[in-house]
Amino acid sequence: MNKTQLRALLAFTLVAAALPAAARHPNLIVIFTDDQGYGDVGVFGAKGFTTPNLDRLAAQGRIFTNFHVAQPVCSASRAALLTGCYSNRIGIHGALGPNARHGIDAGEVTLAELLKQPGYATGMAGKWHLGRPEPFLPVHHGFDEYYGLPYSNDMWPFHPEAKAGTYPPLPLLENDLQVKDGLNPEDQEQLTTNYTERAVAFIRRNRDRPFFFYLAHSMPHVPLHVSSKFRGKSELGLYGDVIMEIDWSVGEVMRTLDELNLTADTFIIFTSDNGPWLSYGTHAGSAGPFREGKGTAWEGGTRVPCIMRWPAKIPAGTTCNDMIVTIDLLPTIAHLTGAPLPMHPIDGLDVWPIISGAPGAKNPHEGYAWYYENNQLQAVSSGDGQWKLQLPHTYRTLGGRPGGRDGIPARYEQRTLAGPQLFDLQHDSGETTDVAAAHPEVVALLLDFAEKMRADLGDSLTKREGKGVRPPGLVPAPKSKS
Repeated sequence: MNKTQLRALLAFTLVAAALPAAARHPNLIVIFTDDQGYGDVGVFGAKGFTTPNLDRLAAQGRIFTNFHVAQPVCSASRAALLTGCYSNRIGIHGALGPNARHGIDAGEVTLAELLKQPGYATGMAGKWHLGRPEPFLPVHHGFDEYYGLPYSNDMWPFHPEAKAGTYPPLPLLENDLQVKDGLNPEDQEQLTTNYTERAVAFIRRNRDRPFFFYLAHSMPHVPLHVSSKFRGKSELGLYGDVIMEIDWSVGEVMRTLDELNLTADTFIIFTSDNGPWLSYGTHAGSAGPFREGKGTAWEGGTRVPCIMRWPAKIPAGTTCNDMIVTIDLLPTIAHLTGAPLPMHPIDGLDVWPIISGAPGAKNPHEGYAWYYENNQLQAVSSGDGQWKLQLPHTYRTLGGRPGGRDGIPARYEQRTLAGPQLFDLQHDSGETTDVAAAHPEVVALLLDFAEKMRADLGDSLTKREGKGVRPPGLVPAPKSKS
């Protein structure tokens, strides 16, 4: 055991000893969907389909109306969720392709690795997307077991946007072994069911010890696939069918916890990895009242539905409007379990007082930074969630036009903000009216915060290199056969 590991063990022992027994080891289940919009859950205003299980989870737990992902795209969002870091701090940008030779570095501490310290069983089913070569897969980053896709389900040769030879056949993995090569549409129709069955089996096997399960659904990312159980069930068509099946999945997890008398001891977090992919129109979800969607730093890109339940710990049937970001989950869970935080810098902070509804709870952050593309700092927000400053950048939009139909996307157009624009999200959550001229002091504060972020994490838009970034893990490209 090296000195760093010894210090971590001693820290954990001291903290854990000071905690009451009932608070030490809650089970944790994180359900993370793909491209599900803010408006795609019944209690968040969904239309054309129902989500009775998610609505029941909300009635038994708490709705978070101002919950955000750290970046509005697949890999970057997942890296932030699992490490408590802005993804660009750890060298993860955008969405990693199947042929990428980089991924999450071995030195980073994932939520699974954090929870291994106090003795949790850890499992995952679903979309990983933090690196495909073996060193980057979940079982090498704290998960005892894994079943799922290493990246997005559209990264395969038969996607309508894929050029010939762009992608290899879509693989299905068990731990770090490829168990199926080239999933066809019929295989994908069973993904939601198969992931759910894996989650339920894991819970049953580990009922007598604390456990963490990460259920990262591939749906509703295009191409959409649904099993015969839900095909044709919704008024909205295929997209609604897919969400109804995800809701069934949540219900199966809840039913299993009830059956095993584990509900009171289990903390469930349900949310999505980013906003809806609006260009897909009828195969995309809704951002609700918010502007734009996936792939933008507007609210529709980062603000996602979120429900949390932990009976007797989180007040049931309540709504929280305070701002929280996925980077805050790891340090909050560390607090709840007594697990020591990583020795290296992370960006999240403990927000348990907000989650638990403590009187007078306030967000501890000065602000949040919204990066996208290749380390572009596109916006910053105040930690209390009231003010958001959109910085000069180019973003994609449909410009009011409808999205595509039947899985074929409409084309985005590019628009550029020439100067900073300030929005008062408490009174204008749709980011419709620039109030920068009326609040120069707020603009100045947020610009100062942006400069702090540039010094730490860099900003390719202003050609700044950050001093606090860490490189991703790298594996050499395979040698070509001569």
